[in-house]
Amino acid sequence: MEGNHTGRSGGPTSGTPVQVRYDRSLLTDDDLYLFNQGTHYALYDKLGAHPLKEAGDSKATYFAVWAPNAEEVSVIGDFNNWDKASCPLRRRRQSGIWEGVVSGVDKGALYKYHVASRYAGYHADKADPLAFHSEVPPRRASIVWDLEYEWGDRDWMANRRQRNTRNSPIAIYEVHLGSWRRVPEEGNRPLTYRELAPRLAEYALDMGFTHIEFLPLMEHPFYGSWGYQTTGYFAPTARYGAPQDLMFLIDYLHQQGISVILDWVPSHFPTDEHGIGFCDGTHLYEHADPRKGLHPEWDSFIFNYARHEVRSFLCSSALFWLDKYHADGLRVDAIASILYLDYSRKEGDWIPNAYGGRENLEGIDFLRQLNAAVYRRFPDVQTIAEESTAWPLVSRPTYVGGLGFGFKWDMGWMHDTLEYFSKDPIHRKFHHSRLTFRLLYAFRENFILPLSHDEVVYGKRSLLDKMPGDQWQRLANLRLLFGYMYAQPGKKLLFMGGEFGQRREWYHEESLDWHLLEYPPHLGVQAWMRDLNRLYCGESAMHELDCEPAGFEWVDCDDSENSVISLLRKGSSTGTVVLAVYNFTPVPRLGYRVGAPRGGFWREVLNSDGKEYGGSGLGNAGGVNASPIPVHGRPYSLNLTLPPLGALFLRSDTG
Repeated sequence: MEGNHTGRSGGPTSGTPVQVRYDRSLLTDDDLYLFNQGTHYALYDKLGAHPLKEAGDSKATYFAVWAPNAEEVSVIGDFNNWDKASCPLRRRRQSGIWEGVVSGVDKGALYKYHVASRYAGYHADKADPLAFHSEVPPRRASIVWDLEYEWGDRDWMANRRQRNTRNSPIAIYEVHLGSWRRVPEEGNRPLTYRELAPRLAEYALDMGFTHIEFLPLMEHPFYGSWGYQTTGYFAPTARYGAPQDLMFLIDYLHQQGISVILDWVPSHFPTDEHGIGFCDGTHLYEHADPRKGLHPEWDSFIFNYARHEVRSFLCSSALFWLDKYHADGLRVDAIASILYLDYSRKEGDWIPNAYGGRENLEGIDFLRQLNAAVYRRFPDVQTIAEESTAWPLVSRPTYVGGLGFGFKWDMGWMHDTLEYFSKDPIHRKFHHSRLTFRLLYAFRENFILPLSHDEVVYGKRSLLDKMPGDQWQRLANLRLLFGYMYAQPGKKLLFMGGEFGQRREWYHEESLDWHLLEYPPHLGVQAWMRDLNRLYCGESAMHELDCEPAGFEWVDCDDSENSVISLLRKGSSTGTVVLAVYNFTPVPRLGYRVGAPRGGFWREVLNSDGKEYGGSGLGNAGGVNASPIPVHGRPYSLNLTLPPLGALFLRSDTG
């Protein structure tokens, strides 16, 4: 490319002219080929705004944006007084990309692209789809930025594989950054990325969580979407600081031994004019037909997964957070809306695929491509699917016909379990199968058991408030719920506040109710969760075979009359076996005999009715010797006292 264009700047720093040059490009012919083929996985190194190192220390920034149906594209910003004629970009042959180098522009400059379409006279000012930084909403300009940061987590990155495998303990603390803690003396503002780092790390370590999962931190215009209406697929939200501040947070957590999972939303995006919708006057990123391109439930656009350039964009976004921000995993939102053409649609409001079916063939291919690309480059991370249907092989490799995710949320377990716990204990015997049905499918996928943010909003009530009975019973039920969760095969996830018995629904505009920890019952719930995490992480029998049938056995799942179940968890590396017994009624059960696979002493390692947790203190005096009395098909049995609404964990160390 040759030539230049000179305009007069009325920007904030000087009145000197800005010059647009077309003699330098970050895009090679190979880049263009891969982008148009749908297999460019590092667009963030090529498109967007990139400050350049020029001779004589002069300042300049390279800009590049995809807008194939534009008649004209120009860069507007505070450096040219937002003049649409000052800094025009040039089209890179037939690639659909417009590019140019603007002198006098450096890190910190505000900018947008003014796009004049060749169709219907459409023109708009667009934020950069690949911007690294943005203004704090509701302001919408992109900011020229770099991603330079001196990481201190080298040891973590070299060894993190062992923290993320199916055999590792994975106890996830799900966090909405803007409402975990706030600063009431400063207008109730949220903590910044840097302020959060030491506080969150200390708390997670104390509580025994291994991973922190953040609700989407990508830039989003509407705070009330919690980040799930993303506009900045390469920009962390500026509400809490600059990109390097988020890097500091992740770096700090890594150095404290905590993994970081980021929520990521490739299923839909908002219709805000400054976003990527109708980007060049055409439906570029989204389908044109609203039966495929507009989400009826969320009033947002749906990506066109058949378009190669869109695949390059989305795969690059996923890899960007793993590459530049050292994320240890991505939880991919709303997979069902990608898999099904009729998701949330009425009959006649959707278009069948080429074979007449409801499956979104292009969406399926995209998910497989995404996971293959992630694991090819970052084999030590995990992708996690939030998939709410019974789609087969979600967490199985693509080479056996799977979607290629590492884990899948078990939404069925969550719904069945919370439905069961909402019942008055006197009626629970009629719903016993809700506790046991899961084990018919528990090992078809690599599951995570989620008690997530979605279950404590919009009138669903907090976990504690879902529980029946008086205050003591509700707290006992909550401890019982957590105890039951931690013995089930599968990794664990708990949304913030649940660990200490938050009483009211989560509200994103306010801090969690930390003042509840002034009261012993809530301290007790917190202590119970802390000890559950320590048992789960410290005892291989509790996590090593979370995703394998060999790690689980029912002892008795049929005592619906008493609403009692018992089960075994086993590992492969030690001879330790953990027996978990649950009494889902407020009636203490004395002399309750439970089968055991071996003799000797079974130590009571945890009891949710312990006084330190807010219980009544009923238990088994530290443990029980097994008797050679066959019960439940086992050669030995334990004569136990089952506390009311109680969970018992007993361990045998002999092989």
